[in-house]
Amino acid sequence: AQAPTWDDLAWLRDAIRIPLLVKGVLHPDDAERAVALGCDGLVVSNHGGRVLDGAPASLDALPAVAARVNGRVPVLLDSGVRDGRDVFKALALGAAAVLVGRPPIWGLAVAGALGTAHVVRLLRDELEAAMALCGCRTLADVGPGCLWHAPTRD
Repeated sequence: AQAPTWDDLAWLRDAIRIPLLVKGVLHPDDAERAVALGCDGLVVSNHGGRVLDGAPASLDALPAVAARVNGRVPVLLDSGVRDGRDVFKALALGAAAVLVGRPPIWGLAVAGALGTAHVVRLLRDELEAAMALCGCRTLADVGPGCLWHAPTRD
């Protein structure tokens, strides 16, 4: 009975003037509804898989959500970003940006602020390496054609 509804989201959109991003979007229909209600961005996330066992992986849900939104609002990815290659995959599948939580926290736990800075630098270096290996000179060059897909069986 306490779970937020679409009506609550509409009320919140009317009540605030700051950008409103909706986190936890995994289905294109929900993305469409959130955009129609005036949300400024979406975060594709299964909340680390903690909410519902068996929920689709965020990365698997990302392409359909990004396609439905079609650039009308930014689509971010959260969940499972552990290295720069994960950032590259998310960008290639339609994310405007990614959210990273655990890796910087691990760096903070090990070496404080310098550890966090080191982790962020590693993410950037790994992203740049993935881009170079895939022939992408800029972030604008990163797209679905950069990803290799194994052939499917008939």
